[in-house]
Amino acid sequence: MRPSSCFRPVRPVAGHAAAMLRKALGSSAFRLSLGLGLQRGRVLGAIFPGIPASACRVHSPQPNGTRRHELVRTDGSTVCSLHHYSTGSSSRTTLDPSEFKKFQALASRWWDERGAFAALHSMNSLRVPFVRDNLLKIHQGLQGGRLLSGMRILDVGCGGGLLSEPLARLGADVMGVDPVEDNVRIAELHSSSDPALRERLQYRACTIEELSSEEREAFDAIVASELVEHLLDVDVFIQCCHQVLKPGGLLFITTINKTKLSYVLGIVVAEHLLHIVPPGTHTWEKFISPVDLERMLESNGFCVESIQGMLFNPLSGSWSWAESTALNYALCAVKGREEQPPSHTHGPEQQRTHDGGAADQERRES
Repeated sequence: MRPSSCFRPVRPVAGHAAAMLRKALGSSAFRLSLGLGLQRGRVLGAIFPGIPASACRVHSPQPNGTRRHELVRTDGSTVCSLHHYSTGSSSRTTLDPSEFKKFQALASRWWDERGAFAALHSMNSLRVPFVRDNLLKIHQGLQGGRLLSGMRILDVGCGGGLLSEPLARLGADVMGVDPVEDNVRIAELHSSSDPALRERLQYRACTIEELSSEEREAFDAIVASELVEHLLDVDVFIQCCHQVLKPGGLLFITTINKTKLSYVLGIVVAEHLLHIVPPGTHTWEKFISPVDLERMLESNGFCVESIQGMLFNPLSGSWSWAESTALNYALCAVKGREEQPPSHTHGPEQQRTHDGGAADQERRES
């Protein structure tokens, strides 16, 4: 088959197309690569004379914020592709407007233990000890009723304060942040009924990126429970966590793995059949695997210490630790110190040590 004349010679056309695509997409940074496959989309064709609209493909955004654009010949082969991403940190945010509206509508239901957030109330039986025990392992000498006395903890995406309050009752100084002002008001109202929390718990209506400009290396630990699957940009979130954590500080994350099983059980069953959470609470495309999350953390100065599977029983309404991370999982990572990265071990009674790297984690997810 004689190739179309508009695609000859290959290199000049590829370079010309790349230049036109770069210009069309604006003042952003690019990395040129060749020979990549197809996915979906029919856009940008009009800006490339002689190239059909169907030959311009746009890939879905990647976890790091990049989006791949490709020019494709009619026979399916790639002319060129570009990885497009913004270099201005001011234009990158963790806040997804659709998620903001979703949780604003649910703000009044945070403390209904049988309502939309019943599973989060129950999850405290795992996540509070997970945070407490890992912190106690690196801060020896804390004792008495207030186990976490003297420690400063940031609860990102605190909602109505379901996790902030029990951590403060353990003696920690806790700051809960949430971009939804109604959530913060509900959290403040609920905590005001307990005089013991007044000196150790405060809330702010803001995002983590807003806080990071004020609080540099200020916290001993950050908890982000059931949050990252609702963020617009996970990479920005991790960068901001690194900025506000002290060297050697711990980052705790609980979230949902991106597997076929999590789609069936986490969305179809949990949202549409059993109504454990309201329909539309989660978007499967925003779930993230432990392997991908670990890579993002390590590329931003963290060392992942442990990853442990979690399992929810809809009949009993309770959570338990699990060997498999195919559904929910908890992760603990440490911010590296400048001179010598800390090394911690974790007892088998709380979670399994993450000792096999990305390849072993991929095996455990199956």
